[in-house]
Amino acid sequence: MDFRLCLVFLGTLQIFFTCQADEHTHTYNPHEEIVLWMNAVGPYHNRQETYAYFSLPFCKGPVKDISHYHETIGEALQGVELEYSGLEIGFKDIVPKHEYCSLTLTETSYSKLVYAISNHYWYQMYIDDLSMWGVVGEMEENPLEESKQDYYLFTHKKFDIGFNGNQVVDVNLTTEGKTKIKPGIQISFTYQVSWKESKVPFEKRYDKYLDPSFFQHRIHWFSIFNSFMMVVFLVGLVAMILMRTLRKDYARYSRDDDLDELERDLGDEYGWKQVHGDVFRSPQYLILLSSLIGTGYQLAISALGCIVLAIVQDTYTQRGTLLTTAIFFYAATSPVNGYQGGSLYSRYGGKEWMKQMVIGATLFPVFISGIAFLVNFVAIYYHASRAIPFMTMVAVICICVFVIFPLTLVGTILGRNMSGQPNNPCRTNTVPRPIPEKKWFMEPMVMVLLGGILPFGSIFIEMYFIFTSFWQYKIYYVFGFMLLVYFILVIVTVCVTIVSSYFLLNAEDYRWHWTCFCSGGSIGIYVYLYSIYYFLFKTKMYGLFQTVFYFGYMALGSITLGILCGTVGYAGTSYFVTKMYSTVKID
Repeated sequence: MDFRLCLVFLGTLQIFFTCQADEHTHTYNPHEEIVLWMNAVGPYHNRQETYAYFSLPFCKGPVKDISHYHETIGEALQGVELEYSGLEIGFKDIVPKHEYCSLTLTETSYSKLVYAISNHYWYQMYIDDLSMWGVVGEMEENPLEESKQDYYLFTHKKFDIGFNGNQVVDVNLTTEGKTKIKPGIQISFTYQVSWKESKVPFEKRYDKYLDPSFFQHRIHWFSIFNSFMMVVFLVGLVAMILMRTLRKDYARYSRDDDLDELERDLGDEYGWKQVHGDVFRSPQYLILLSSLIGTGYQLAISALGCIVLAIVQDTYTQRGTLLTTAIFFYAATSPVNGYQGGSLYSRYGGKEWMKQMVIGATLFPVFISGIAFLVNFVAIYYHASRAIPFMTMVAVICICVFVIFPLTLVGTILGRNMSGQPNNPCRTNTVPRPIPEKKWFMEPMVMVLLGGILPFGSIFIEMYFIFTSFWQYKIYYVFGFMLLVYFILVIVTVCVTIVSSYFLLNAEDYRWHWTCFCSGGSIGIYVYLYSIYYFLFKTKMYGLFQTVFYFGYMALGSITLGILCGTVGYAGTSYFVTKMYSTVKID
């Protein structure tokens, strides 16, 4: 009896695990159901303006509906709203052309289709996580009336699916059955499925979506080489200028130290040594600066982690994976934010450390939420699929409250206790030294505006490829290039901010903290200006929704890059200034 129960149990387990073959495991048994998901429909020139597929007068197949749950938070935030097609597709089952539904066009349905066809609406489908695209219809001039347009709807879908063993490795959609539409007519929708064996390995099935001729063009390679040579030249120039200049400064200050007090008073002293009593003075708006620096460290490490993971895992092959990864890295690196921001705030004598911690933990999430709320408000007004669901908002809030906030608190406590004590090489005077007048090009604001030009120049070409992949129909996959450009950007930013801060201190202006941060962060201004140029001359976007979406999220990206580069510049300049003043004798 026990032996029979064991056999039944083992048989049940075998059946259970056999039934696990689906789109999650990407393996199928013969005749097993292949799910066709309908994702979205929208105007071709506005990639982010998408709506639910069945918002247009399309009809579902006869198969019973099944629900789809967002597998990742990134999928939900990107507006992926999969709906079941109702079409019956079995693994390796050839389906001849036949009707799956029909409908009668009303005046309202006709108007929707006319609007969609005239605005070049396209739609997206998924089979086993492989995407396909189709066109709703097309327009033609009426042969009898040239000023009038005839509208045609594609009513037939032909699916060509390739398989390798028990896995789907290729999908293609052909839209046919051009039918002239007008109110009151009966429209029949048909489909057919054909299967063919393919030699494409499962690991290479996404290669058909990539565009090596675009991303690996000689211009791309040349831009990387050009940026690399810029780094070599800039680093060499900075090293030569600063080493020679600092050597002369040290020699001059050494001679001054050998003079007696009367000769020193009669001498004409100038330069960065004169502000040694103020160079490590607490900067204005210390809470804001330390919060921005902490956020910048967090963003820099998160960006590096996302790029490295994308190189290793090919995150572009899964919907929403890159965004989910970014959220994970940002939440996991929250202690870095608290540590760097809290230690900086403590070193400069800040007393309200709890306030600084709260601002540091919420500064960037609140900024993102503000832009997302604006875009989401417009998306809800348009009934677009890009509208973020309420439960997704709740999930993001929970991540901020129960993950980011506590981890930032832990980092702040560690930072205050481990590296929160002042370690400046110079004492700070009680009374601030007056800042002398200087030439206009030595003013901090001028240095800030000029500081972002070279860093932007080092990533200018890469920005074009990133913009094209995000705002148009390309998949960015050359993350090795992105990693190299990331390091180039860091080096160029550090060099530029060090030079600008040196000239500022040499002009006896000790306000280097905000100057070096804003000098590095000004790259965000140039990126946003470039985004305006890209919108006007490189795209055909139109409409309120797409415009708000574009400029809203470009503002988010530009400010994020500005905070990151500003922090990198501040970190490099802080080390340089500390080293410079620690090697000269101060009375």
